[in-house]
Amino acid sequence: MLLTRVQTPTSFTKYPSANQVESPRLQLENGQQTNLVSIPISSTENWGESTMADGSPKTDISTDADTDEKSQRFDRGKSSALVAVSDSSDRSKGNLDQKTLRRLAQNREAARKSRLRKNAYVQQLESNRLKLTQLELELQRARQQVRLDPSSLHGLRYLHIKLWRSKPFNGRKCALAFDAEYARWLEEQNRQINELKTAVNSHASDAELRIIVDGVVAHYDEIFRLKSNAAKADVFHLLSGMWKTLAERCFLWLGGFRSSELLKLLVSQLEPLTEQQLVGIGNLQQSSQQAEDALSQGMEALQQSLAETLLTGSLGSSGSSWNVANYTGQMAMAMGKLGTLEGFNHQADNLRQQTLQQMHRILTTRQSARALLAIHDYFSRLRALSSLWLARPRE
Repeated sequence: MLLTRVQTPTSFTKYPSANQVESPRLQLENGQQTNLVSIPISSTENWGESTMADGSPKTDISTDADTDEKSQRFDRGKSSALVAVSDSSDRSKGNLDQKTLRRLAQNREAARKSRLRKNAYVQQLESNRLKLTQLELELQRARQQVRLDPSSLHGLRYLHIKLWRSKPFNGRKCALAFDAEYARWLEEQNRQINELKTAVNSHASDAELRIIVDGVVAHYDEIFRLKSNAAKADVFHLLSGMWKTLAERCFLWLGGFRSSELLKLLVSQLEPLTEQQLVGIGNLQQSSQQAEDALSQGMEALQQSLAETLLTGSLGSSGSSWNVANYTGQMAMAMGKLGTLEGFNHQADNLRQQTLQQMHRILTTRQSARALLAIHDYFSRLRALSSLWLARPRE
């Protein structure tokens, strides 16, 4: 077979010649100058066969097929990985949406329960008010029927006890509710004042400053509304100033501040003022002073009348039955006079509210902002003074 391979013309292309075999060795000698090992012809022929086998079309086809199969497997793996990633992303997005929906549902449920509690609380207050009104009507009818009959007097005493047991309890409950509302009002006021202070220091525009100032003034209207509702349940709690600090109680006037005194303090803080503004502030201060004097005289007259009512017939009367009946009539008259306290408290708060609104109209936007900051700083210092007084060292 060796001779056949030599004779065929194609053998020269399929099998390398001796010179072709020797050429690599010469290159190796020139390039590396190392000891060479002779390669037998049979080995060379075998190398030629292996080279021919590697270059055959069958080998190329199998290699391409393997490559295509690997490529297809890679594409399938890649597509499956992409599908898995997409599924995982969809699942995470679905979980996120479910969490958001669950949180929104929880918020709606909490808001619904809060509305229900608020409605129940309002209904309870209204029910207590109706019960109190009914008891007062029963007491009034009993007063009209009272004579010197001991049995009727016993029923009247029972109504007195029932009335005074129910009213203080509801009053304490409403007082605690008002104190909680006032604490929340103070917290919101501090937030608004900080926002106003930031706007003034950053030289915000008049339009932006006007929005904040209007919000602070409206927030003052809210506390007057809360006080009006609380006075219907327990006016003594408001007039005594138990919801304020110790230092604030020293300057308390009918459950709040004196508008005229506050205007005096603000004039020095708002300079320079125009001539028209000075006239407006002066007129407002004078009218506030007159209204305060009228309310103060009304309170003094009420206290004097109440004292005379309680003292009338308490001394120099003979007969135990007459004394008991007289006592009942005196207490009924005193109760009627105490009902006017709510009106005095409402008028005083109305005066304070109108003074703030009139001051806001007279001043410019920036002057109103400075005035509100000065008012808040004044009352904040009074509250701080109370804390310092309580924390003072004692011997």
